[in-house]
Amino acid sequence: MIPPYRAVMEHALSPATLAELRRPRPYPAVSVLTPTHRRQRGNGQDQVRLRNALTEARRRLESDPAVTRERRADVEAQLDRALAEVDLSHPEDGLVIFAAPGEHQVWSLARPVPERVVLADTFLTRNLVSAHAAERPFWVLSLSADRVTLWNGGAGRVVEEHWGGFPLTRARENFDAERLMRIGDQPSTFRDEGTRRFLREADTAMSRILRQAPRPLYLTGEQAALSLMEEAGTVARHAVPIRRGGLAHAGPEAVWQAIRPVLEEESRKNAASVVRDLTSARGRRAYAAGVDELWQSARDGRVRLLAVEENYRTTVRETGDHLEPARPGDPDVRDDIVDEIVERCLETGADVRFVPDGTLGDADGIAGVLRY
Repeated sequence: MIPPYRAVMEHALSPATLAELRRPRPYPAVSVLTPTHRRQRGNGQDQVRLRNALTEARRRLESDPAVTRERRADVEAQLDRALAEVDLSHPEDGLVIFAAPGEHQVWSLARPVPERVVLADTFLTRNLVSAHAAERPFWVLSLSADRVTLWNGGAGRVVEEHWGGFPLTRARENFDAERLMRIGDQPSTFRDEGTRRFLREADTAMSRILRQAPRPLYLTGEQAALSLMEEAGTVARHAVPIRRGGLAHAGPEAVWQAIRPVLEEESRKNAASVVRDLTSARGRRAYAAGVDELWQSARDGRVRLLAVEENYRTTVRETGDHLEPARPGDPDVRDDIVDEIVERCLETGADVRFVPDGTLGDADGIAGVLRY
């Protein structure tokens, strides 16, 4: 039985985790969002910003007549525990803290978030959802005859994952891998029935993980290991093989450098595919562009494909049924409207693609293909 996968300071927004985050809480469920600076580590600005945001959260709790003294004390204690878990020595681009009676969570995101404090009966998840979609998370499974390592991949990095029994290891007394290396008979290792059984166990464990947290899978290993994994079970049928051995015993940088060219090529193909779909949609008059048009179409569930440039952000204000660019001093501005559109499109079954800046041309950073 695989234990539930709960990410703190990581990138693992599985459908089950998202459903859990979205369930109603006893009021108040507090969401604290603050930008962080990946490229300016240790400058103190992030720490000050976070403490200011938490001070504002406490002020809101104290001034809200709907919050009892006991409940306020509970949530404030959860905020304190969350603050103690934050590691700003290695920040990314955004930080989200959720706190409610009896619980708290901390999420570090590879996508900027607005500075915001919200008290409600649910957590504010749209920025998490958008960051998860933009990061395009994936799994890497590195194979060898005596070790199978699972890597959690995202934007610009992989980290070793200890979940579902991984890393799987096989006692060395079952075979003499060093001798096989010396005599050049390594492929025979993968003809051994014990190795076949070992990789079948890896296939079973990975299948369980993919059911809980589905995402693209890449397999690395010698050709003999990749072939045996394909025979062993099911995960190889839907995985991308990368013929590179030694990574089951390597560090994250070696794994990242092996997989990076494959990801870059897939990104180029993805962007070209998106442009073709958008061009075709223009001819069918099923095309939409800009936050105002996409916001309305997303609310109506009309978006089939949403394309967003990776660093596109904008601040707007709502005027009636439309959005307009916000000006300095405008009240009630919405600075996470792009994340809101992304979340709404995902909820209605749209295919959301993030593409390199400049890909969408005159679409001003966001465009879509409509269902009708």
